[in-house]
Amino acid sequence: MAFDAGFLAAAAAEIKKTALGARIERITQPERDTVVLQMHTSEGGRRLLINAGSSNPRIGFTDLGMENPPTPPLFCTLLRKHLSGARLSDVRQEGFERVLTLSFEARDEMGFACQRRLIAEIMGKYSNLIFTDGEGKILSVLRPVDFTTSSLRQVLPGMRYELPPPQNKYDPLAATEASFLALSETAGGVSADKWLTATYLGISAAVARQIVYDATGETDTPLNGARKADICRRFLSVYEDVKAGRFSPSFGLDENGEPAEYAFLPLTQYGRIRSFDSVSALLDVWFAARDRQARVRQRAADVSRLLANARTRLAHKLERQRAELAECANGAAYQKAGDLIVANCHLLTKGMTEATLTDYADCREDGTFGTAKVTLDPRLSPAANAQRYYKKYAKSKTAKTELTKQIALGEAELAYLEAVETALSLAETPTDLSEIREELAAAGYGSRGAASNAKKRPVPAPMEFLTSGGYRVLCGKNNLQNEYITHKIAEKTDYWFHAKNRPGSHVVLLLEGKGEPDAADFTEAASIAALYSAAAGAPLTEVDYTTVRNLKKAPGAKPGFVIYHTNWSATVSPDKEAVAALRKK
Repeated sequence: MAFDAGFLAAAAAEIKKTALGARIERITQPERDTVVLQMHTSEGGRRLLINAGSSNPRIGFTDLGMENPPTPPLFCTLLRKHLSGARLSDVRQEGFERVLTLSFEARDEMGFACQRRLIAEIMGKYSNLIFTDGEGKILSVLRPVDFTTSSLRQVLPGMRYELPPPQNKYDPLAATEASFLALSETAGGVSADKWLTATYLGISAAVARQIVYDATGETDTPLNGARKADICRRFLSVYEDVKAGRFSPSFGLDENGEPAEYAFLPLTQYGRIRSFDSVSALLDVWFAARDRQARVRQRAADVSRLLANARTRLAHKLERQRAELAECANGAAYQKAGDLIVANCHLLTKGMTEATLTDYADCREDGTFGTAKVTLDPRLSPAANAQRYYKKYAKSKTAKTELTKQIALGEAELAYLEAVETALSLAETPTDLSEIREELAAAGYGSRGAASNAKKRPVPAPMEFLTSGGYRVLCGKNNLQNEYITHKIAEKTDYWFHAKNRPGSHVVLLLEGKGEPDAADFTEAASIAALYSAAAGAPLTEVDYTTVRNLKKAPGAKPGFVIYHTNWSATVSPDKEAVAALRKK
């Protein structure tokens, strides 16, 4: 429950300050559980994102780009009908619940003024988005709740909206020192943070631990003795700030410097924190990668399954081929056995199962010869036994050549599948995923009809960055985009970057007549190539770079595969936030 009631209060204060009186210009629903309201505010255009999904529910302004479906869902269509051109008249948090009501001054079908409300319930897996008229009658609901889902509360069109059932907890905004100490009398030696979350409404575990940490210097302090009063004072202070609208949103950073938790107050319990000027900026940073990964997992489950199955089959095939290649090492022994039988044929007769024969190739210093034991097929004559060994030798020799070739092809195919998996992890939009499906179909994976029956392919949309020196950098998110930027857009004098010996994006630094870039521009382009590759997350990554004129595409090669022999290398330690700051919105 990271997005607790306190954080919702901070989001509500920001929305009220920024968008009260703003006019709705556009409404979109990029995901099944996400609605975006494009508003014209006093600060210019702002986009209010409301996510009522079970995994990442939240509300706040966003600068993240999202691709919308070609046909809007019914819920989006209804919101457009009633709220297009409406003005935001009120933002109200219902008590200290995780429920936010947005009220709008709108016009009905006859042109008369009316009120409409959009109610966001940010409650984990029970999150929902309800649209009502001014009297509370439900006009539409993002996720209908009937008797089969809940016997306590139904949320259906035509019904009157009611708040979620009470949790039998106390409102922290109404707490006093006397009430806090009275409630804590029966707490015993229970951990103070757990007692806070169990007793008071809308407090996340991170906030409860922070309150205890601020008061006692520890996060697991039991609620007893003299420390109880210290915890009480800090608790009341935190929620006095909430009532006064004083918020300091922050991340707590783990030992690797990665965001661990977020809250509306500084999470100093982690030792290192990252503070934000607004809750919306925090939410964009926190959820950007998580939302993208969730969308890819949901939409690309079929592609992931196809790639996993193909890699498993190919790995088993390579294992068998390598075992057969190891057996081919006996080819020289087969040839020697045939030579021994021919040289000693006069000593052998049909029916023998084995014989110890003179090895005339093993001449010793005393003039004698060594011996070797040979296994024979009793059904064959000595000459036929020799021919049998020579045939085994010829077969192993041919198999060695063919297996070496097939193993190389299989390893190249496995590397290609790994490159596609890397591209799948970089996909951000449905178009990116459709390009990957099209590529796989053309390569013989999945349905071949997907490629032949596809409509005219839109122009690929690679990621675009701007270096500190003002140079444009393009980064492909899949092999089709890699082909496009490397062979269609880039000039021969532009610079091309790729993580060394790892699947990843092609990155092109476009000169566009500006002359030679500075070292900082090269470092930033190399950092982009390292970050958008299978080496992402490594502390140091080696990146090859060269001019586009040095790249060659082998005939019949898979998309995105190039050959180069002249290049430079750079070792970089990419900073995710620095690279994200370079990316064009």
